[in-house]
Amino acid sequence: MAMVRTDFSRMRCPVARSMEVLGERWAILLLREAYYGTTRFDDFLRHLGIASNILSARLAKLVEHGVLERVPSPEKGVRHEYRLTEKGRDFFPAYLALKRWGDRWMAGPEGPVIRLVEADTGREVASPPLLDSAGAPLTLDKLRVLPGPGAGRAIRQRFGAGEQE
Repeated sequence: MAMVRTDFSRMRCPVARSMEVLGERWAILLLREAYYGTTRFDDFLRHLGIASNILSARLAKLVEHGVLERVPSPEKGVRHEYRLTEKGRDFFPAYLALKRWGDRWMAGPEGPVIRLVEADTGREVASPPLLDSAGAPLTLDKLRVLPGPGAGRAIRQRFGAGEQE
């Protein structure tokens, strides 16, 4: 019996819709490569070890959703390149947070495989901790979930229709 895949793109939740674009396991790795300067199909293929048909489909999806753009290449013999769009660059802080988590919890005993440093200073780039409005560390127990302006009836019932701050 075949399982029907849930279509996240039709959900009201922006996180669910984001997962429709970025939740497939290759998507974040493709963005990683784009952040690290990869632009050519063959280089994505080489750096990721992904099958070319899967790479082609994943790149097409990121282009379709405006995360990457396919542009003519200035290099001879290369037809086009993939460049980050504003939407793709805007995901970089989320990538940094995921990298920080992975470096802390998933790296081997020798430490992270990749270091990101500022080009001008050579200083390590780090995802900053979440801070509350007073500048103190923000933890889950200090959060309150309220319905936003785009919330439907179910979300308003679930989280209360109280005043938003």
